[in-house]
Order: sequence, then C-alpha cells, then structure tokens
Amino acid sequence: MDNTTTAHAGVGDPLPPGCQVIEVHVGELNQLFNAMDPAPFRERDLDPNAEAFIVEWARELHHDRPLALVVHLDRQAGTEDAAAILKDAVREFFKQRALATQRKLRQLFKVGRRSLVIGLVVVAASVLVGDLLASALQSTRFGGVVRESLLIGGWVAMWRPLEIFLYDWWPIRAEAGLYDRLSSMPVRIEPAPSKR
Repeated sequence: MDNTTTAHAGVGDPLPPGCQVIEVHVGELNQLFNAMDPAPFRERDLDPNAEAFIVEWARELHHDRPLALVVHLDRQAGTEDAAAILKDAVREFFKQRALATQRKLRQLFKVGRRSLVIGLVVVAASVLVGDLLASALQSTRFGGVVRESLLIGGWVAMWRPLEIFLYDWWPIRAEAGLYDRLSSMPVRIEPAPSKR
C-alpha cells in the first residue's frame, strides 16, 4: 500500500510531504516491543512480528521517497513523551540492524577475499600439475584427460569467490540500505480510527 501524507491529528514527528506511510495498528505501545527484552523502552527491541510487518511493508514501497511510521493506538492516547520514546526506540532498533547488516557485508567480503586467494592458488596449482602430468603422459590420452580434469577442478575452486563478488553482496547491501531508511523515518502516534 502506497499511502501519501495526509493530515494527521496525532503526536510525534510531522510527516514530510510526499512520504510513504507505514501504518501499524496496536492496542497499546507495549505490543510493538519484544516482551522478553528487559531494557527500557528506548533501548528495547521491536517485537519480531512488528519488525517483520514494518520491514515487509517498506520493501514494497518506492526506494526514492521518504518513509514514515504511523502507529494507531486503541486503548490509550498518544503523548509527546510516548511518541519521543517510540521514535528513539524505532530509530535505534533499525540503526542497530543497519550496522549489523553492514558488518555482515564486510564479513562476506572478507570471506570472499580469502576464498579468492585460495581459489587462485588452487587454479594455479591445478594448471601447473595438469601441465606436468600431461607432458609426462604425453603419448597417452590419459594425460590430456588428467590435465583437463585438474583444470576443471581448479575453476570449480573459484566458484565461491565469484558467487560472493558477483551475486551474494547485492541483497545484503539492499537490506542495509532499507534499514538505514527505516532508522531515519519520522514516527507518529495517532488514535485508532473510530469504528462505525
């Protein structure tokens, strides 16, 4: 759902013009936080279901427009203090997710560099050994088969570094970018729409 900014009567951050609104409906603010986390609200993790809901909604929205989070409350009125606490908690949570994802990307590149060195050594060794065996078994077809088999094995050793540097890093970088966007979005609390 691609909601654009409308006039909201709640408390918290103003919504920027043209932003895409992610709307969450809860009975009380505690439902947004992980019940197992004993930290104060500003430092608590979001509930896994709330996190998944927010992240999946954000993934469906345009990447070039700002995001905003509007939390509709049923059983309590939103206060400026509650909005500030929620904003700090949401921003800190997604900031930490972005940092963790960036660390994951750095670790992947580290593994990729090591895999590349190992792969290049294996390719060089397989070419060298294959050429030596092919020249030693020059008069037989078996020498050519051994040489080609070693060459194929060497290139298979390059599979993982090529996979990392060509394909594996893109989704992780996109996830870090999404968490960065979520960590800077404005947060508002509004009363739930009245049911008729």
